[in-house]
Amino acid sequence: MNADLGRLLAGVGAVLLDFDGPVCSIFAGYPAPQVAAELVDVLRRHGVDVPPDLASEPDPLEVLRRTGAAGDQGVTQAVEDALCAAERRAVETAEPTPYGREVIVAARQAGMSVAVVSNNSAGAVTAYLEAHRLAGYVSPVVGRAYADPDRMKPNPEPILQAMRALAELPARCVLVGDSLSDIEGARAAGVTVIGYANRPVKVDTFAPAGAGAVVTSMGEIAGALIENIRS
Repeated sequence: MNADLGRLLAGVGAVLLDFDGPVCSIFAGYPAPQVAAELVDVLRRHGVDVPPDLASEPDPLEVLRRTGAAGDQGVTQAVEDALCAAERRAVETAEPTPYGREVIVAARQAGMSVAVVSNNSAGAVTAYLEAHRLAGYVSPVVGRAYADPDRMKPNPEPILQAMRALAELPARCVLVGDSLSDIEGARAAGVTVIGYANRPVKVDTFAPAGAGAVVTSMGEIAGALIENIRS
C-alpha cells in the first residue's frame, strides 16, 4: 500500500486534510449526539416544530444542514452560532488521530503545503491546531461557511477555495478525508482522494465512490511521505 501511496503522492504540491477524522476526533470528549440534541433545543426555543427524525439526529452538522434547508436564515444563524460555540468547547477535549500529526509534519518536510478543508468551523480548527502546536504547519484553514450549510462538502467550493489560496492546480493536490462527502467534493473539484477508513465499514465503500487509495491508518500516509523524502 505504501508503494501505491508513494506513487500517488509523487509530484503532489499540497495535501488537503479534512479535520474531524484525519486530524482528530473533535467530539471525543463532547459527544456529537449531545451537541446535536443541544442544537435541537435551539430550534425549539425559536419556535420550530421539530419532527421526530430530526429530534433524534445524532450528527450536529446534519441538524445544521436541515435547518438551512428549511429556509429561515435567522434560525439557521442561531443554530450556526450554537454549533460554533460547541465546536470551540469540543476541541478542548478532542482526541488526536494517531499519526495525524506525523502526516502534517512529513508533508511539510517533503516540501508540500498543508491545508485543512473542513465542515467544522474555522475557529474551532484553528484553536485545535494552535493548542497542539500545528498552526505553523497548516495554511490555509478553510472551515464551514457561516450559516450557509449548502456550501459544506460535498459542495466542492471549500476545496476550490483552498486550492486558490495555495495557487495549486487540482492535479497537484490530494485530499485526505474519512467520508463520502469528502470523496464526492474532491472528485467534483478534480482532486485525487485518499480515503481514511477509520471504521471497517468504510473500507469497501470508498474505492467504488472514487477514492484513489484507501488507508485504515494515517500512519500509512506518513510512511509513504517519509519514504518519498528518503528516495
